[in-house]
Amino acid sequence: MRGLIGRPGERRAGARTRWRAEGEGATEPVVTACVLIIGNEILSGRTQDANLQHIATVLGEQGVRVAEARVIPDVEDVIVAALNEARARFDHVLTTGGIGPTHDDITAVCVAKAFGVPLVMNEAIRERISARPAPPAVMAARLRMARIPRGAELIDNATGGPQGFRIENVYVMAGIPAVMRAMLSTVRLRGGAVVRSRTVTAYLGESQVAAGLERIQNAFPGIDLGSYPFTRDGKYGTTLVMRGTDPAALDAMLEEVKALIVQAGETPRDIE
Repeated sequence: MRGLIGRPGERRAGARTRWRAEGEGATEPVVTACVLIIGNEILSGRTQDANLQHIATVLGEQGVRVAEARVIPDVEDVIVAALNEARARFDHVLTTGGIGPTHDDITAVCVAKAFGVPLVMNEAIRERISARPAPPAVMAARLRMARIPRGAELIDNATGGPQGFRIENVYVMAGIPAVMRAMLSTVRLRGGAVVRSRTVTAYLGESQVAAGLERIQNAFPGIDLGSYPFTRDGKYGTTLVMRGTDPAALDAMLEEVKALIVQAGETPRDIE
């Protein structure tokens, strides 16, 4: 039972932020993000993405929910279309990859095209790059990284390398994990309530608790309840994860889930 059974969020007119009920008559903003992972090397399997989990964790701590993530190729039309769709649907869009010095690093070009603005040489990035001497051909390649869309603001890079940039609600960062993390550490997004979680494990198959989980989910529409099967020591089990912003409601749901496990003849384990 990996889907979410709950009340859909409502959109405010002219805004991407959704409003979701959390308790009797209460509402709170649900701030969402989309991550665009750009790179043929990810799609080919040559390189494994190591950024999404970190991004989702950091954004969650800021009250931003990663609602969607896509891996897309280094193809201009695809990147532009994905950017325009995502920035209209989500409060924040974060991209990784494609801002290096080679011919296939086209993310900055695509962002500029999506916003209908030209690329310009950013003096602060140019100075940072030029501080490291290099032969003319190498320097020319490096300076490709100093081009950003007109009107964009810089995202600092704590490694000392070229910066990323932000334009409106789109944040453009490197694909190299250490560099991406250095950039993301300087970004503070507008968020909503922080999502918290409760977890419990039982040596039960999903089918043994499916009906009970649906009943509990329907009783707590403001919390997402997911079940994740596993095999351990030759036995089947299920990890049940509850995610929401109301600690009291989370605790109440956890107690009902634990009771369901006991009713099914098992012992709740690994409670967090």
